[in-house]
Amino acid sequence: MPFVVIDGLDGSGKGTQTKLLIEHFKEKNIPFKFIKSPDYETPVGETYRKYLDGKFEMETDSIFLLVASDVMMSKPKIEKAIEEGKIIIAERYITATIAFQCANGLLYEKAIKLVELMEYPKPDLTIFIDVKPETGMKRKLSQEGKLDRHEKDLEFLRRVREFYLREIKENVLGKWVIIDGEKSKKEVHEDILKVINSLK
Repeated sequence: MPFVVIDGLDGSGKGTQTKLLIEHFKEKNIPFKFIKSPDYETPVGETYRKYLDGKFEMETDSIFLLVASDVMMSKPKIEKAIEEGKIIIAERYITATIAFQCANGLLYEKAIKLVELMEYPKPDLTIFIDVKPETGMKRKLSQEGKLDRHEKDLEFLRRVREFYLREIKENVLGKWVIIDGEKSKKEVHEDILKVINSLK
């Protein structure tokens, strides 16, 4: 069974699409494992959430390692799910950490080397739900009523998207597919299912 990452900018709809996939797998009795990065319910994820909310400052290198360690905590879960023959759906992964922290000033080549050294499990496919940064910002503001330090910085989000596109071009951690996130929820869901079904 495939290991698939659902990724995109804040407000791209990745959370919504992940929930729709989970509902689909449950309806079809398809065994799956869901992981999320960062996981704000862990001590590491909780610390990162406080950083995003502007409660303290950290150097970019330190933030990268903090979030990278949070993602690494999913490695045993991924390996176990692979052994059990389950589909793995990850809402974001270490590739998101690369895009966001490089947009924050971390040297791209350094980030890639660190990820290679840490030997993260490679997804069979990373699906990038592509939206304009302006679209993502509007959606998040509508959903949450407030924005964190990343979500409220349009220029930052533009840089994040450019780093994602670079990762896609270079096939970082494997194959990527771009899905048009400006479409309706239903259309995006159908596009994602087509891609995932093609992996079986």
